[in-house]
Amino acid sequence: MKRTIIFSSMIFLLLIATIMQAQPKSQEYRIAKTIHLQGDGGWDYLTVDEVNGHLFVSHGLQVNVVDLKRGVQIAMIPDTKGVHGIAIANDLKKAFISNGRDTSVTVIDLEKYTLITKIHVTGNNPDAILYDPFTHRVFTFNGRSSNSTVIDALDNKVIGTIPLSGKPEFSQSDGKGKIYVNIEDKSTIAMINATSLKVEAEWPIAPGVEPSGLALDNVNHRLFSVCGNKLMTVTDANTGKVITTVPIGDRCDGVAFDPSTKRIFSSNGEGTITVVQQESADNYSVLETIPTQAGARTIAVDRTTHHLYLSAGEYEPGEGRRPVKPGTFAVLEIEPVK
Repeated sequence: MKRTIIFSSMIFLLLIATIMQAQPKSQEYRIAKTIHLQGDGGWDYLTVDEVNGHLFVSHGLQVNVVDLKRGVQIAMIPDTKGVHGIAIANDLKKAFISNGRDTSVTVIDLEKYTLITKIHVTGNNPDAILYDPFTHRVFTFNGRSSNSTVIDALDNKVIGTIPLSGKPEFSQSDGKGKIYVNIEDKSTIAMINATSLKVEAEWPIAPGVEPSGLALDNVNHRLFSVCGNKLMTVTDANTGKVITTVPIGDRCDGVAFDPSTKRIFSSNGEGTITVVQQESADNYSVLETIPTQAGARTIAVDRTTHHLYLSAGEYEPGEGRRPVKPGTFAVLEIEPVK
């Protein structure tokens, strides 16, 4: 009788374990709201100003500014032709906006959203843009001329140009004098000395191909590049060694890292976010795939609330590159499930 009870108990426990494994993992994130914004046209980067609780969204020929607490647009910055990125300099109360079509940077007052000046850059199609608080310098990464224009953020003057080996994409600063930038067509990461304005190293990130978005874990010195062949590469920011790779979705562009939760988020144009959990400096696993919206390929994270933001819009029917339907542009706000 005792053996029968023990055997039955074992069978029951095995059944429970099987049922638990068959159940889907609990959802970690969900779309909290859709913030509709004025204007039409395409989009690129968006940036969170965590000090003031605002979101800057590149959109066509303008930048929309959103109050994140209320989820409403509070300002619009015009005349940013072919806008790509926004770099926030809270210590200087300025924002710097890269304009690809007229090869310029718009400098605005971060409190009044008024124009301070426009700066002509020394390259073609300034795309990604970065403010480095260590040197108080702004770096534009010019996609069609394979170089970086360096601006003194204190007096808004161009102070140098850094030649690069290929087409630069997104960049990161370690806050201590090093700038990292993906070189898309070379499948490498270049490391720039922010003081001397020299490229000190360039590292291949194979098997990653055509890296776009770049994020940095400054504690563990790890760089996260999302690549066109549906891989995220993890690179040692000190040595340039590729530590590991993680599978992500298709048509990725942006990536964000939340240091509190130790999670990396790849925004994929197919209409998903791949959530990657950092188990340790060298170990990573896919935690969840969040459904978003087709074309939502750029991302920003608010590290104070842990909310994610993605630009999106509905496309006209057809094949290939399609225009966005008028009046459909919005920001998707994604929150952790409580």
